[in-house]
Amino acid sequence: MQALLQCSRKIDWLSSQIGKYVIWLILASVVISGVNAVVRKVLSTSSNAFLEVQWYLFSASFLLAAGYTLLQGEHVKVDVIASRLSRRTQIWIDIFGLIFFLAPMCLAVLWYGQPFFENAYRSGEMSNNAGGLIRWPVYLMMPLGFGLLLLQGGSELIKRIAFLQGLIEDPGAKKAQQTSEQALAESIRRLAEAGKGQRGSQSV
Repeated sequence: MQALLQCSRKIDWLSSQIGKYVIWLILASVVISGVNAVVRKVLSTSSNAFLEVQWYLFSASFLLAAGYTLLQGEHVKVDVIASRLSRRTQIWIDIFGLIFFLAPMCLAVLWYGQPFFENAYRSGEMSNNAGGLIRWPVYLMMPLGFGLLLLQGGSELIKRIAFLQGLIEDPGAKKAQQTSEQALAESIRRLAEAGKGQRGSQSV
């Protein structure tokens, strides 16, 4: 079990790193959307590539961050009944859900999504829209995203079994920490301050 917990910690670290950087894709999508809107209004021109890259970035952020979201316990749960049960019973429900719902769903997407991506990659499939983009990068997000989600599901399963054995604290307990949105805002603030500092030194 200690070896499994060590593996779980590595998976958690991987999910945390991915969540930390994937959120920048949201910012990129918003910036591209704003630039596209300005160009369309001012220059009366646009391209389907601008629209599709927004969808690609949003899809990538949604799928790649699924494992991170599971790590943070932020997936939507309807726990009207479970909230009334003991914590150990809730953990058993989580274990059941991870084994019989999450894992089969991820495996099914991997089974069907991987050939879907490979066919598009080999054929060089392009968007049907004029000026559209190549399709395989967004198809890749399906097996990649659900593969990461499956990995994190395995980590969550290990932690819950370890909790039932009394080896670790409750893995579902919320920890007060900086969210990805707060981390992104902090990074933007630091970049802005660094830019002001550089402009100030140049003026001197």
